[in-house]
Amino acid sequence: MKQSVKRMAVLIAAGALALTSLTGCTSFDNDDAVATVGKEEIPAGVANFYARMQQAQYETYYAPMMGTTGEALWQQEMEEGKTYEESTKETLLLNLENLYLIRQHAEEYEVALTEEDTKAIEEVAKKFDEDNALEEKEAVSGYKKYIEEYLELVTIQSRMDPKMKEGVNEDVSDEEAAQKSMKYVYFPYSTTDADGNTKDLTEDEKKELKKTAQTFADTLKASETKDIDALAQKSGYEVKTTTFDSESTAPNADLVKALDALTTEGDVTDVIESDYGIYVGKLTSLLDREATDTEKTNIVAQRKQEQYDSLLADWRKETEITENKKVWNKIDFEKQGVTAKQSDDQYDDAADAE
Repeated sequence: MKQSVKRMAVLIAAGALALTSLTGCTSFDNDDAVATVGKEEIPAGVANFYARMQQAQYETYYAPMMGTTGEALWQQEMEEGKTYEESTKETLLLNLENLYLIRQHAEEYEVALTEEDTKAIEEVAKKFDEDNALEEKEAVSGYKKYIEEYLELVTIQSRMDPKMKEGVNEDVSDEEAAQKSMKYVYFPYSTTDADGNTKDLTEDEKKELKKTAQTFADTLKASETKDIDALAQKSGYEVKTTTFDSESTAPNADLVKALDALTTEGDVTDVIESDYGIYVGKLTSLLDREATDTEKTNIVAQRKQEQYDSLLADWRKETEITENKKVWNKIDFEKQGVTAKQSDDQYDDAADAE
């Protein structure tokens, strides 16, 4: 959640909005509750503002990258029987409820807004007000009290995040994090011409390629140095390098399995066939120090995230949460597009407010 929260705070501070479509006025009262967390109601104004800021990111940045429009994006099927909009809104409401839960437990961790936080939040809300016209503010519930409420929530969450992750066991052994390394050559069952057009090999061509790969593997195994780089260069093939463990599936699960079974550094696999080509791999290290240390960091981060998620799950079980879908469903992404217009000013303090 923290990454999206930071991006959201920066967008609020540094961007103005443009409505790409508008079918009518907001059909709910901003003070209507979209959900109740314990004894605390989540105003539709806060929920709408949060949802529209997220929508602006998707429609401004992600939709063009995916080669589609904002409206078309939301109509796409994310999973069986659920559109991208429905799936996204489901996650947004869950995240918003969690923000309120976290604030309700902040006192237990001695977390509270500072004077600097309050000042920064007020400045961000003021700039957003100045950067957007009335129509945009009405459409996204972009009024001072809702913006400030939202920024208070994300500021407290950012302070709570490290505290909720404190105390996990940070000792990770080499055995637990062990990463091996490989070099491999891939013989694809396709060719690409100068114009970038790809053509699949015929069955006869595949048989010839397998003979080539087998010769490569046999030659490499028989050589004294097993220098895969030199042999590949001589044969006109590219050598790739990566690290792995027994759970890895890239670049190919069968290749990983074959290399993981080797016990001596420098050993070479047999040819490994896949649907799209053939691999020949060489085990270059039984314990890649750099990759193993990185994996230790990843394991600790995963433990911290699991503790964070577990706390949230416990708080949700202990707290009565009710959702007013009738109000929440009125926040419709398809019928009202929102994109971000970059402001000429930069508001670096906004990220600090988070």
